[in-house]
Amino acid sequence: YVLPTIKILIVDDHELIRRYIAGILATECDFDVVGQAGDGMEAVRRAEECQPDVVLLDIGLPRLNGLQAVPLIKRVSPKAEILMVTSHDHPFFVKEAFDAGARGFLAKCDVSAELIAAVSDVHLRKQFVSKALRDESELHETHPPAAD
Repeated sequence: YVLPTIKILIVDDHELIRRYIAGILATECDFDVVGQAGDGMEAVRRAEECQPDVVLLDIGLPRLNGLQAVPLIKRVSPKAEILMVTSHDHPFFVKEAFDAGARGFLAKCDVSAELIAAVSDVHLRKQFVSKALRDESELHETHPPAAD
C-alpha cells in the first residue's frame, strides 16, 4: 500500500524562504510541492488552480495578508488545510489564525525542526502549534502585541 502524496502550496513573500521550505519538504517522498506564491492574492489564485492538501502560509504578505487570505483560500480550495508559517509568533496571531480557519501555526524559528511533523499533523486534520508557542498559558493571552 502506497500512501497518497500530500500536495503542498508554499506562500511567502521571500523567495529564499520558499526555496528553503521546499528543500526541507523535498526530503519526504510523500510530499509534493505543487505551487508557490509570493503574496496573498496570488496564494488564493494558486490554491484554486492546484487544489493543494496543505497550504503553508505566511502572515506578512503584500496585497492581502495571510490572515485575510485564509477564508478566501478555504472558499476556492475547500479540502486545503492551512498551516501558518510565520515570524509573527505572538500568541495573539495564533488565536487570530485559528479563528480565521487555519489548522496549524509554525513559528519560522521552528521550521527546520518541526516542518515535517507540522505538515503531517495538519494534513491529518490535527491542530499543530509550534514548540515556541506550546505553553498553554500563552494561548490564553489574546491581546495584540505591543507596537514597536
